[in-house]
Amino acid sequence: MAIKALAWLIRAFPSPVYCYHEIVHNKIVVERFEALGVIFVDDISEVPSGYPVMLSAHGSAPEVVASARQQSPFVVDAVCPLVTKVHHEVKVRVNKGHDIIYVGHEGHEEALGTMAVAPEQTHIVESVSSVENLPDFTGEVSLLAQTTLSHRDWESVLEAAQKRFPSLAVPGRSDLCFATTNRQGALMSIAERCDSVIVIGSANSSNTRALERLAIEVGCEEVHRINHASEVPKGLTGTVGVTAGASAPEELVVAVLEALDPIDGVEEFRFVLEEEYFPPPRELRSLIQAIGFFSKVGLVGPEAESAIDDRSIEASDVLTSLL
Repeated sequence: MAIKALAWLIRAFPSPVYCYHEIVHNKIVVERFEALGVIFVDDISEVPSGYPVMLSAHGSAPEVVASARQQSPFVVDAVCPLVTKVHHEVKVRVNKGHDIIYVGHEGHEEALGTMAVAPEQTHIVESVSSVENLPDFTGEVSLLAQTTLSHRDWESVLEAAQKRFPSLAVPGRSDLCFATTNRQGALMSIAERCDSVIVIGSANSSNTRALERLAIEVGCEEVHRINHASEVPKGLTGTVGVTAGASAPEELVVAVLEALDPIDGVEEFRFVLEEEYFPPPRELRSLIQAIGFFSKVGLVGPEAESAIDDRSIEASDVLTSLL
């Protein structure tokens, strides 16, 4: 959703278009947008007044959103709905008097944005050991999570937190991203068959690093995280497992398989069919419906403008069209 949204924004407005933080944590995706005139900033004050700005998929602090809307005539918040769900959980539970234990990675954009919702009542932990360093809360306590955590990390902290705070509250619906947990489940299903594993994705991608750690934890002797097909190690033998972070475009996966050029071909393991769909950010919807807009995007011809179906457009296809 976020990748498609930024693609629409750069076709609707003249360069430059600004984006607060990387739109997704993938080096190839970011570099492609930079080549088309997107300027990524880490401080919203770096956006000149009057320019359109997009807020990344990882979620932004409330004050960042407010500041962006004050200085820009057109702001698109491309926050992932799953992150929005966690922000909402923080608000609701804090309003009920809860302290929040937030399982996340210190300094990650998603964690920073979530912590900023209620900074005084939210306490970040990254591991089981850090649970012991938490205050002795006198009231109700809730446990929430960064959406891109590994399921193992979440379960281990959950167990430790429940031992320390027996009345601990957790959401009825998991905070963990389905795209993240599905990839981890698929990797677990093939890892024992693999002599080596290649994980495609960037170093600053939390869910990519979770896949890398998982492959190591389940006993894979050789694990390689790469950004591009040119980084595929030479001399790999036996069965090679290939997986990718949630924001790695399909073209990278195809390129890696071509670089491996396996003698016995490729077996595609299907773990689950993902049918979830997130519509474009609300700020873009009227713009998307404007006459001639989709012909500018280059995804359809003018005769099909009124029949465009966003659900049917894959983000990977959009990225390819930007080449």
